[in-house]
Amino acid sequence: MNLLINLKKRKIDYLNRHNLIFLIIVIVTFSLDRISKFKIINNFNENTYFINDFINFDLIWNIGIGFGLLSTSSSILYEIVTLVIGLIILILTYISITSDKFDKYTFAIVIGGALGNFYDRLIYKAVPDFIDLHYANYHWFTFNVADIFISIGIIFFIMKGYFVKN
Repeated sequence: MNLLINLKKRKIDYLNRHNLIFLIIVIVTFSLDRISKFKIINNFNENTYFINDFINFDLIWNIGIGFGLLSTSSSILYEIVTLVIGLIILILTYISITSDKFDKYTFAIVIGGALGNFYDRLIYKAVPDFIDLHYANYHWFTFNVADIFISIGIIFFIMKGYFVKN
């Protein structure tokens, strides 16, 4: 009987205001990533766009994960990595639903970005990276808006771990 009451209470908790805000953050983050990639994919004509002395837009199709790691021509490895990424997104979503407000919103930023890249892996079989930061001849890894959101979320988690003592 107590188990049934706890399940009903937990179901109600899933529908709270913070989870709605979580969902909105995921949708906005995902949408901003999709809009940026749509603009680049549909308006890019194989040239590098020089924005200023430090930023270029240069479309690169990344078949690996972050920073091109695990790039391979093996479709089996690609599918396995894509499956693992999908499972991680599901696990993070479940964890975020039961997390406190700060963690929930931070997870939302990471999940929104991860869903953007996951979508590309499913639709294009590669992730379009296009933001090229550089100084003189040193270039950072080319990345996209989803990567920015994922990095911001991870930085928030690191900062929380550093400044908040439990």
